[in-house]
Amino acid sequence: MDILLTGSVAYDYLMTFPGQFKEQILPERLASISLSFLVDGMSKQRGGIAPNIAYTMALLGERPRVMATVGEDFGDYREWLNAKGVDTSLMKVVPGVFTASFFATTDTESAQIASFYPGAMAYSATQSLKDLDKKPDLVIVSPSAPDAMMKFPAECRELGIKYLYDPSQQVLRLEGTELARDMEGAYFLFCNDYEFGLISKKTGWSLDQILNHVKVLVITRGKDGADLYAGADTVHIPTVPEEKIVDPTGVGDAFRGGFLTGYARGLDWKLCGEIGSLSAVYCLEQRGTQNHSYLKKDFVQRFRKHFEDGGRLDFLNS
Repeated sequence: MDILLTGSVAYDYLMTFPGQFKEQILPERLASISLSFLVDGMSKQRGGIAPNIAYTMALLGERPRVMATVGEDFGDYREWLNAKGVDTSLMKVVPGVFTASFFATTDTESAQIASFYPGAMAYSATQSLKDLDKKPDLVIVSPSAPDAMMKFPAECRELGIKYLYDPSQQVLRLEGTELARDMEGAYFLFCNDYEFGLISKKTGWSLDQILNHVKVLVITRGKDGADLYAGADTVHIPTVPEEKIVDPTGVGDAFRGGFLTGYARGLDWKLCGEIGSLSAVYCLEQRGTQNHSYLKKDFVQRFRKHFEDGGRLDFLNS
């Protein structure tokens, strides 16, 4: 299956705060909040939602394509992705611009405060699905420049391409009418439980009403796992016990990468979700969004400690 990912490509600057954000926030002073956190660690990592998802898919044997705009500083990152099995031929360099940057600080309870500088991502809408040599089987519309997030779903509807709508962090910037328009006709909607609440509030749609507009809804719920809704069917996907918690950044992207690998192989929703659940834990156990790695046979072995697959993951041992 040809899966094309659109979305942000960024360098991540990850910092740790040796305390709890909630202890520093005065609810009665939110209107004039002014805080500066002294962090005790920082690392620069490869990131961005589209390549994060693609990285996990490549670990599991897929060869996803990423379509995105990047800066002149992208050379080493491109070599890394190519070496891992990601097709970067549609990642376009914008002259004179830096690749987008994500700055995230995580506290001792895994709460996170982040900022994002778009850089080359601001040019995402200069690309078009209409220029592709072949029509993909599924397009992932994940957070990027707002105009690109409007353009790609519209092109999918026009060209008859199935798409996954994943507004994620951009839910804050998108209006209810915009969310409703691009959920209409989407095959998948992915979000976490907080984002689902915002989507529901902005659109005025309940869960049942959202399911009248998308075929499959997946809500991730952190330590409580995830829930998948497809028509009248509901599937709960439990988490896999972690060996250690290091960094939550990119865990949702890894879940999506695992899920999409299962989908590309024609597996049922439950198994797709369970592959996503294990993929997410591997990311949680390392710092950064693309520093987890494993042999496919080891992935299968750990998977079978927690889930039943009836031999359907044997493709990972081939």
